[in-house]
Amino acid sequence: MSQDLKETNELIQQRIEKIKNLKEKGVDPYPIRFFPDSDSASLIEMYSKTPTGPEKKFLLGGRLHSKRVMGKASFAHLKDKSGVIQLYATRDDLGEENYTLFKSLDLGDLIGIEGYLFQTQKGETTLHLTSVTLLAKCVRPLPVVKEKDGVIYDAFADVEQRYRMRYVDLVVNDHVRETFITRSRIVSEIRNFLTSEGFLEVETPMMQPIAGGAAARPFVTHHNTLDMQLFLRIAPELYLKRLIVGGLDRVFELNRNFRNEGISTKHNPEFTMMEAYMAYGDMGKMLELTEKLITTVAQKICGTLKIKYGNDLVDLSPPWRRVKYVDIIKEYSGIDFSQVKTLEEAKEKASSVKVDASKCTSIWKVADEVFSEKAEPNLIQPVFVTDYPKELSPLAKSNPENPGYVERFEPYIVGREIGNAFSELNDPFDQKERFEDQVKQREAGDDEAFMMDEDYIRALEYGMPPTGGLGIGIDRLVMLLTNSQSIRDTILFPLMRPE
Repeated sequence: MSQDLKETNELIQQRIEKIKNLKEKGVDPYPIRFFPDSDSASLIEMYSKTPTGPEKKFLLGGRLHSKRVMGKASFAHLKDKSGVIQLYATRDDLGEENYTLFKSLDLGDLIGIEGYLFQTQKGETTLHLTSVTLLAKCVRPLPVVKEKDGVIYDAFADVEQRYRMRYVDLVVNDHVRETFITRSRIVSEIRNFLTSEGFLEVETPMMQPIAGGAAARPFVTHHNTLDMQLFLRIAPELYLKRLIVGGLDRVFELNRNFRNEGISTKHNPEFTMMEAYMAYGDMGKMLELTEKLITTVAQKICGTLKIKYGNDLVDLSPPWRRVKYVDIIKEYSGIDFSQVKTLEEAKEKASSVKVDASKCTSIWKVADEVFSEKAEPNLIQPVFVTDYPKELSPLAKSNPENPGYVERFEPYIVGREIGNAFSELNDPFDQKERFEDQVKQREAGDDEAFMMDEDYIRALEYGMPPTGGLGIGIDRLVMLLTNSQSIRDTILFPLMRPE
């Protein structure tokens, strides 16, 4: 057993003994209720403007952040949701029993306090305690920054541990808590924006009999009563477009998707997506909507459209650059895939720029490998990549002037795809042919290809107006607006391998 672990176990045992002692004295270390009427930040701000005296008392709840006992008087700090405030406790004001309780408190204990404000000689706004209540004992000591052998280290710096024990991460790391508060604000601003644009928020099934709406490997489950196989949804797209058929002209959904794929700084198997569909819209309308949505949200969250991300200064000011898919690949690799005639030629050209495309089964899948490795990492400033090949876009409308390509775009910022949008395919006959082609790819071994969805074809046969569709990855947008380098930094409880 390491020395650190031994010390931790000893501290835990000491705190358990304190709980036993309190119970023996008739004190409940986990009382049923306490109702704060203030928080530290608002008290400090209020006192700076309108000082109050001993006659005005306040109730606060939070964790004991520090403690310095000096005989009959002690100083401490309380940390709550808004910040930290200094506490002053004396035996004369609290009484012998309450002061003894205060002195026995450990860092991290949740306490309820009552007191009045004053200012110390050093000018620090402080709460003079008149009562203290233990609300919940912190049995396990919180990790702290320590000095050992002349080296300062963070006892909770291991990211795997932080993701696994997010509840501790939120307690000890203020920046983590701020990230998730900001995430909540981002989601609220997206909702506000889309509602103001006339979109209706809806909910669609998360368990689906057919996994559709994206090229991805699904998670499989089973419904016992119906005795049927179901899939956790990989996208809400096909259900949302059914609503367009039904006459709900502008709809959006903010919810979870599940894809049985790899884990990286950009991918988590469970992630949040916003998808929106606009009847009588197209790729152009969705491009305008995307640019307006992201810049509006960024301005409200960050207060500027020039934001720092890592070592880059990203300028989100519109209009964003627009470039065709084949042109951006040519720009960064020198390969013009619109002129490539055979799969072998495509693989040879990919190999010439050190991209391994040996397992690819078509020219455009080779192109996509080259795009991912050569172009994508360089797309730091916002850019709309447009006009994707039809083969890579089974749900998008073909470009009337060039049917081998579709009306689709993806916005890229800081080397990452932020979303996907296109003029939606509403021809049931064309859609069926594309599904059939996808089924052939599945039968050939591509387990990310689309499944046949006969009911969706039937819905299109009732008629869907020309429609624009958009999907934005919320986690990646949050990464951008909070300067987070990993998607797991923006997900409260990312999937982890069991301990």
